Amino acid sequence: MSDIDQIDFEIIAALRNNARMTNKDLADQVRLAPSSCLERVRYLRARGYIRDAHIEVNLAALGLGLQAMVAIRLAQHSRVGLEAFQQYVLSFSEVLQVYHLSGANDFMVHIAVKDAETLRDFVLDSFAERPEVAHIETAVIYQAVKNWNLPDTLSKE
Repeated sequence: MSDIDQIDFEIIAALRNNARMTNKDLADQVRLAPSSCLERVRYLRARGYIRDAHIEVNLAALGLGLQAMVAIRLAQHSRVGLEAFQQYVLSFSEVLQVYHLSGANDFMVHIAVKDAETLRDFVLDSFAERPEVAHIETAVIYQAVKNWNLPDTLSKE
């Protein structure tokens, strides 16, 4: 990470907080000329420090008012089996994210559905019937809050 400096960290932090800000506003915020700021953003993208920008979707407004985390433990472990199961899970539109974990569970699957009945049916139909699944535990998400700030330790190294 030695090829980026404090201003680059400030650019990354500002864009993480608001990826839609104009280059002029970003340049003002990090105290650079707009042309210099644009070059730095291009550099950060080219080097993979910034991968993409996305919008935050209000899932409840779209009728997906219930989110849950589903912990899944597989009966057998192999690279091929884990990768195949991960691809299977990603094939469902209800799945928002999949985390492959260490520890007791192999996967944590973040899903969004209409209601509790839909959640139950989805978990039973999509995961419980699978022969490779040894254990399932579902936790309803009451509230999700994101921290858009980067850890302070990154900019001080």
